[in-house]
Amino acid sequence: MILGGANALMMLMIGGMLAPAEPAPMQMAQVTVRQHIVVRVQRGARPAPPPGGSMIEWRETRGPNCVPVRAVAGAAAVGRNSVDLILRDNSRVRARLQRGCRGLDYYNGFYVDGTPDGMICADRDSIRSRMGGACEIEQFRTLIGSRP
Repeated sequence: MILGGANALMMLMIGGMLAPAEPAPMQMAQVTVRQHIVVRVQRGARPAPPPGGSMIEWRETRGPNCVPVRAVAGAAAVGRNSVDLILRDNSRVRARLQRGCRGLDYYNGFYVDGTPDGMICADRDSIRSRMGGACEIEQFRTLIGSRP
């Protein structure tokens, strides 16, 4: 009997502690979501040519106006005015930049802002260096590899 009374007393104490005295005031907040795709460009020595062969030479041809973001698998900085995008199907597209992007020379990566259409487009999008500068993409060129 004492046990039942103690349990009832505990339930009353817990119930009293959990009961809110007043409803909490309503709070409003705004959340902004930004998407960034981080493409890391590894810096280092160029790989040695394969035995019995030589490096692939890339020839530029007319390229697309836009590249799907999901198609990009990696990137390689080839100069101040261009970045090669390596696509998931092992093809390459060179992004020609409007002006030299010095930040790509010193840092191991750059950013591309996400867009609602999921595309990276010339004359619209920019590549941002990790030190804060931005370089607008002037055009894309398709790269075709051949052995010399």
